Amino acid sequence: MVQVPLFRLQCGVNSYDWGKIGSDSAAARFAAATPADGFSVQSDKPYAELWMGTHPSNPSRDVDTGRSLLDLIDVNEGLLSSTIKARYGAKLPFLFKVLSINKALSIQAHPNKKLAEQLHAKDPKNYPDDNHKPEMTIAVTAFEGLCGFRPLGEIAHFLAAVPALRELVGEDDAKSFIATVRGQEGDDSSESTTQNKRALQSAFAALMKSSPEAIADASKKLVADAEAKGAEFADGGVEASSGATLSELVIRLNKQFPDDIGLFVLFFLNYVQMQPGEAMFLKADDIHAYVSGDIIECMAASDNVVRAGFTPKFKDVQTLVDLLTYDYAPIEEQKMEPKDYPYAVLNRTAYSSGSESTLYDPPIDEFSVVRTVLKSSGSKATFDPIEGPSIVICTNGKGKISVGPTVKEIKEGWVYFVGATAELVLESENGDEDFITFKAFCEIEDHSNGEKL
Repeated sequence: MVQVPLFRLQCGVNSYDWGKIGSDSAAARFAAATPADGFSVQSDKPYAELWMGTHPSNPSRDVDTGRSLLDLIDVNEGLLSSTIKARYGAKLPFLFKVLSINKALSIQAHPNKKLAEQLHAKDPKNYPDDNHKPEMTIAVTAFEGLCGFRPLGEIAHFLAAVPALRELVGEDDAKSFIATVRGQEGDDSSESTTQNKRALQSAFAALMKSSPEAIADASKKLVADAEAKGAEFADGGVEASSGATLSELVIRLNKQFPDDIGLFVLFFLNYVQMQPGEAMFLKADDIHAYVSGDIIECMAASDNVVRAGFTPKFKDVQTLVDLLTYDYAPIEEQKMEPKDYPYAVLNRTAYSSGSESTLYDPPIDEFSVVRTVLKSSGSKATFDPIEGPSIVICTNGKGKISVGPTVKEIKEGWVYFVGATAELVLESENGDEDFITFKAFCEIEDHSNGEKL
């Protein structure tokens, strides 16, 4: 039986301790919009992640038939396209998520493809996939997180200005790091970069290998310092992270994870804030930790995480220390610059009312995401057919979604699968609020001419 290339999905939500509670969680509200097995939102339960895709840990299902998306794709090759299937097999190459974050996620990184295969072979319980996991984050509400290593001058400042941090890293490692990087941040020669990365790895490894007793003792000193000094904490901080911001962050995170190594890792990482529509891309082997907010997340189809702080789960400190690239840069270099999506036509009403279709296109083949905002009733966006499949979620408002003669209702929390080579149309039905959708899709780039297939 040939499957119509547009059908609504039932998507599962995971409950983790760091999720937002009850209906405060966007992930929970969206899951409740298409409930599975009598699901309803419990007011005292944390809801963390809505999963949209074919990953076996939480596969999506066709609402009408109950069949898994993975099964439907397997028996209907046209939904995926022969090109995508030849590259990635009979499954979606991406995993699409909504995350609702109330408490900090773990200090973590995702292994590259080669390391993922090794970790999976050695420890499939803690590393369930043999695939890499580059990922992209788009803010749905105000978001804050830690992402990538700070510029080295900022880390040197904190090693000099935060006694508890310097104590854990150790006097010799701290002095060596400061001496190595002093005056070299503007030197991008390979020799200087290599020296800087080696010094950063040495200092970071010294911190991460601190004993639990030393971490607990230093944490108490750190929190006391933050509470006493406020805006003057860490000698006023740095331009990217003020003393007031850092002191509040240390106090808040210590309440979530008392005496945790993550309290000190934050001085090594960029602190980032994003407003709705802003985004960042994390390549494999990038260190990060999300702190708060609701986000859209898209990643290669993998559930591998190497954790080392802010978590009760399995920690693998040595693997994390070894796998990181130790690239260092301001947070602006991690953020993405979205652009107008050239393969969507918005009608004249939409243009005049400020509607837009915005592309987030990371430097990988597995996925891209388009965020579409339609401002007034009757506003319409028509998407050209593409070679690969798509998943569409509505995060605000309501409207219609159509492929050919198939027209369906879509509203907040509803999720649809769109088959390959299908022209897609979205149309707003309520002029009182924005109709906002996110569309994750896959197209393989033809590197011979730089174009998408």
